[in-house]
Amino acid sequence: MSRLQSTFLAASLLAVSAAAGIGQAAADGPVIAFLMPCSTCADRFEGQDKPLFIAAVKALDPSATVIANNAQGSAETQVSQAEAALTNGAKVIVVSPLTEAAGAAIVDKAQSQGVPVLSYDGLLTGAPADFFVSFQNKKVGELQGKFLADKLPQGSTIALINGSQDIAPGREFKAGAHEAVDPVVQSGKLVLGYEADIPQFDPAKAQAAMEQGLTSLDDKVDAVLVANDGMAGAVIAALTARNLNGKVLVTGQDATDAGLQRILAGDQTMSVYKAIKAEAEAAAKAALLLAAGKKDEVAALATTEVDNGAGKVPSILLDPVVVTRENIKETVIADGFTTRERICVEAAAAAAECK
Repeated sequence: MSRLQSTFLAASLLAVSAAAGIGQAAADGPVIAFLMPCSTCADRFEGQDKPLFIAAVKALDPSATVIANNAQGSAETQVSQAEAALTNGAKVIVVSPLTEAAGAAIVDKAQSQGVPVLSYDGLLTGAPADFFVSFQNKKVGELQGKFLADKLPQGSTIALINGSQDIAPGREFKAGAHEAVDPVVQSGKLVLGYEADIPQFDPAKAQAAMEQGLTSLDDKVDAVLVANDGMAGAVIAALTARNLNGKVLVTGQDATDAGLQRILAGDQTMSVYKAIKAEAEAAAKAALLLAAGKKDEVAALATTEVDNGAGKVPSILLDPVVVTRENIKETVIADGFTTRERICVEAAAAAAECK
């Protein structure tokens, strides 16, 4: 997100606050539940989404209370957390569903109490949702696939390490990757040598899958399309054990500090940057309006609609951006997403971009 976009978003936050009447402190402010799926899915949920969402809510309404919980990979826990939040007076549920079944169960419990549900980051499918805030997830996979297709020479062998296929984002990342990769595989330019889907984006399982893939390919692989940075680190560990790190192109997603450090050190080739602050702020605006019962104002925030299998959901979908060592300064650092001090450490400190 550019500085101009940040300025626009800040102005938008103030405008929505005034329009909704949610900028005034009250004796009993709204209670908002913010339910995350797991830490293995992406460490960003605890490290970035949670604090950024809470800060955005508090900026709009200092009287609001945010109940933030992480299901840590248990669908049953996520449903129980939603039940507890409703018992504690939540006026809106903001959830990144761990599974489709968990999301549907949460919607059912919320609707029974007249509480709206905002689908956050991962699309809640198979049950009605009141709003959806995320990124163009299919485009993430497309950017990763196109990056490899453009960089690799004729006859290169690639592997795909996809994320969970029991939730919408994982399916969308994979679909986007195949949309970009399949034509060049069919044309004969690239060879798809190995592919694995990793439950809950678990890095340990990604490393095991990559080790299996390397064995099956006799270590002959030129690039690995990895769905996110957490798994990319694990894939690189598998490559390092066979002295292949830095020789194999590796993609990622989320532009984590660890991922950016690996890019600067030469072990990871790219990541997909998603401006989480903008996502969290957009979700906070919509959540407070939903809590206030202002559905018309919420609908006005939408930039598109997404069919989630139970109807069309008004949505805000933000743009992902490719990050390489060449544009780190102009993207994640310029936007304040991270700092030079945080990423120019250890092996990464020797990179020319850190001088």
